[in-house]
Amino acid sequence: MPPFKPLVTPLFVPATRPDRISKAARSGADAIIVDLEDAVPPSEKVKARSNLADYLPDATIPIILRINAVDTDWFEQDVRFARHAGISGVMLPKTEHAADCAKIGLDLPVIGLIESAKGVVNLPDICRATNLRQLAFGSIDYAFDVGCGETRDALLLARLALVTHSRAQNLPPPVDGVTTSVTDDALIRSDADYAANLGFAGKLVIHPSQVDIVRRAMRPSDAERAWAQDVCDADQAHGGAAVLIDGRMIDAPIVKKAKRILARAGLT
Repeated sequence: MPPFKPLVTPLFVPATRPDRISKAARSGADAIIVDLEDAVPPSEKVKARSNLADYLPDATIPIILRINAVDTDWFEQDVRFARHAGISGVMLPKTEHAADCAKIGLDLPVIGLIESAKGVVNLPDICRATNLRQLAFGSIDYAFDVGCGETRDALLLARLALVTHSRAQNLPPPVDGVTTSVTDDALIRSDADYAANLGFAGKLVIHPSQVDIVRRAMRPSDAERAWAQDVCDADQAHGGAAVLIDGRMIDAPIVKKAKRILARAGLT
């Protein structure tokens, strides 16, 4: 199975526009999701898939192929193409069972896109899939499926479920859904900050203008990094014994949190 690095700022590119792959690779995104599903009309799916072959070998960052769902006519051909295209993984829309991931085969890393109530309820099963490498939240489709608004309150249970079950099964933290606005920087930053505070490690990105905003939100702030470094320095200086910093007791759980912050910042 190809190596897989958890996604933070994966940028969507429609499979009908493979010429955009090279531009997307220069955006600062950590991966490209080439979309064969929602971005491609049924009449163009076969042509779009075949046209990709000329563009994928030249990609300079990891390529994830969002294939069509297991219950579609295009699923098997998409998987066959993905297996021989030299990509880094497959994003599976409407993931609802571990068996859905198994149908892709153990030779391809899978990002399970959770987009339905059934997918959320079946997370304990899905997270045990052998080839599953990370979860992602399809917030818009999920809201449609359950008939709720696309608000933070309405989607909170589903988001926390993805975070909790990922942790329980030792998966990387999941990737949150898209922000549909590509011009409202304040909203994009607010959505990304919210996702990071819930425990997400990344966010699906639909335009290059969103990449840097999301990346900054997912990294610890300067203040968080400074606090974490102070905690770790104090812990080392006192040989692991509990110590006071600014009037607050620093013990083992706090030190673990500090080390995790430094790891997220790439400082350990």
